[in-house]
Amino acid sequence: MSSAAKSADTDTTSQVPDDHVIVLFGATGDLARRKLLPGLFHLANAGLLPRKYRIIGSAPTKSALRDEEFRQRAKDAVAEFGMAKPVGEAWRAFESALSFGTADPEQPGPLIAAVKAAEKAIGGSPRRLFHLAVPPAAFGSVVGMLGATRLAEGGSVIIEKPFGSDLASARDLNGTVHAVFDESRIFRIDHFLGKESVDNILALRFANGLLEPIWNRDHISHVQIDVPEAIGIEGRAGFFEGTGTFRDMIVTHLFQVLGFVAMEPPTTLAAKPLRDERSKVFEAMKPIDVAHVVRGQYDGYRSEPGVDPHSQTETFVALRTEVDNWRWAGVPFFLRSGKSLAQRRQVVSLHFKETPLRMFPVDTRASVDHRANTLVIDFDDPGWIATRFLAKEPGPTMRLAEAEMTFRYADSFQKAHGLEGYERLILDAMLGNQALFTRSDGIERLWEISEPLLKAPPEVELHARGSWGPESINDLIAPHHWYLPDGH
Repeated sequence: MSSAAKSADTDTTSQVPDDHVIVLFGATGDLARRKLLPGLFHLANAGLLPRKYRIIGSAPTKSALRDEEFRQRAKDAVAEFGMAKPVGEAWRAFESALSFGTADPEQPGPLIAAVKAAEKAIGGSPRRLFHLAVPPAAFGSVVGMLGATRLAEGGSVIIEKPFGSDLASARDLNGTVHAVFDESRIFRIDHFLGKESVDNILALRFANGLLEPIWNRDHISHVQIDVPEAIGIEGRAGFFEGTGTFRDMIVTHLFQVLGFVAMEPPTTLAAKPLRDERSKVFEAMKPIDVAHVVRGQYDGYRSEPGVDPHSQTETFVALRTEVDNWRWAGVPFFLRSGKSLAQRRQVVSLHFKETPLRMFPVDTRASVDHRANTLVIDFDDPGWIATRFLAKEPGPTMRLAEAEMTFRYADSFQKAHGLEGYERLILDAMLGNQALFTRSDGIERLWEISEPLLKAPPEVELHARGSWGPESINDLIAPHHWYLPDGH
């Protein structure tokens, strides 16, 4: 059995992948500069890349680079964004493995030559991994070229989000990719799922008898998944105008986190059981009710360069959804995300039901509020977990005050031991472990339940920059309250 086949049932970070030729399409782009090249060097520095490997950058002919130019670009990227600096023997070894090969659908020759040269340098039968860090419109042509040139044979492909823009386009994209790559060799990447703190939702739920018995509709009143962003669109109007926050964040990221929060215990942590249970959650989700959606747009968005002055593209979304199964029936899940909001946060909060007998007088002071009886998972890097509850305030009278117990990753584990989301997922792809990647049926189901909103979206509501969104979000969540802002 190959290491790729065995890895699904084991700890991927303890293994070294088979020898690989890694091809980065879009190697001159922002994602490669900020994440992929620094991440690959961090893996190399940690001894987690294959014993023998080559990394080939690729782009259309109009963006061609010489090998030396690509190596310098990689060095600059690692120096600016990497955890490890590009110095010493580690960098020289990594740099020597870099080369560049242009590829147009009609002129793939330079890339084919670069792949053959890399394989000859490695020797034996190295695996091929293609990372498509290209605009979604280019997915089909790149995959088609890999099939036509037979470069795809025996190789695997990493596809960046978004995975389509609606149900029809997702089905078309899956059909295009499946014509060249078997589903077992397709890795639809969502860097949220590579986060240590998202992974830890599984450990928190299933390894602790304190929590698993109460992780259900009998004890939880509602769940919030809240990912506000403080930045705006940062000059990406060309992408964002045709996408919007719902497609960019909710379908791709927040629904995936919901799958981890709501899933049933898998039989093991291998890829198939994990993905099966997440898919069951998606199957149980009700179609989105447009009456339970708020679409917002920050004031000034329409003045951004490249934005339609009458744009109805949402920069903000808050919605209510439900998982209609035995564990969660009747429990609302509230999701929120947007640009130019008050803070950058990534938080899951589970709000427990109040006790049936209130023997304590209700204290309306600001210090005792809706955040009590809450389990909070902050899944930003490095993240933390907190329980918020009520305790007796010192003094002669029985008055309640809010209290908190917090576990912080940074206080307990050295960050250097962890992998950033992209690093973890690229390593998993080399090992053939699909556990944290999205399956075709899962992504199609999420677009299916999104159809009512995509076909009849409500008007966007303007809100101030630096706020938490339109005022109507408070009506959406009533009689509950948003956990954020929380003061952290």
